[in-house]
Amino acid sequence: MRLLLIRHGQTHSNVSGSLDTARPGADLTDLGREQAELLVERLKDEPVDALHASTLVRTQQTIAPLARARGLEVTVHDGIREWDAGDLEMNNDLESVDLYIKVAMSWAAGQTEVQMPGGPTGEQALGRFDAVIEQIAGSGAQCAAVVSHGAAIRTWVAARARQVDVDFAAEHPLLNTQVVRLVGDAQAGWEVEDWGW
Repeated sequence: MRLLLIRHGQTHSNVSGSLDTARPGADLTDLGREQAELLVERLKDEPVDALHASTLVRTQQTIAPLARARGLEVTVHDGIREWDAGDLEMNNDLESVDLYIKVAMSWAAGQTEVQMPGGPTGEQALGRFDAVIEQIAGSGAQCAAVVSHGAAIRTWVAARARQVDVDFAAEHPLLNTQVVRLVGDAQAGWEVEDWGW
């Protein structure tokens, strides 16, 4: 199947640089809503037949224009929400943000026993993301659009897909509404076709 992992549109927390990972999370900004509308055109050639979003409101707001355009329902999953920042929640200082990304990238490198301060281990975080992707892959959909979050997408792809390693994922953050395109399945594995635009 084709799997399109899409980072949500810009939020007010993105503007302030805050680690906003708790439910329900910040709304999209006006720019974020424009980005969500532009996804409809950007994905016009993709044969999307299933839509999925996390439990954080920004992902559901991002996928809403695509759902209207395609006449599809959106399935919401908690397992694909952003990694829980724990004690770092809503911090926006450079040290906190760097630590958050460092921990996430350590998970991608296989150090899944590492724990986010006051949050989950990599085994817990990747496990919940894996479970949702396996469910989507087993649904019979040929092309699923999944709106999730920047760190979660980068970490999961570096940990589970071919062609992308930890160094690449760490050096190539996803901008709002950028897409990582993959083909494959949970059993045979995933190959990255495209990262971003």
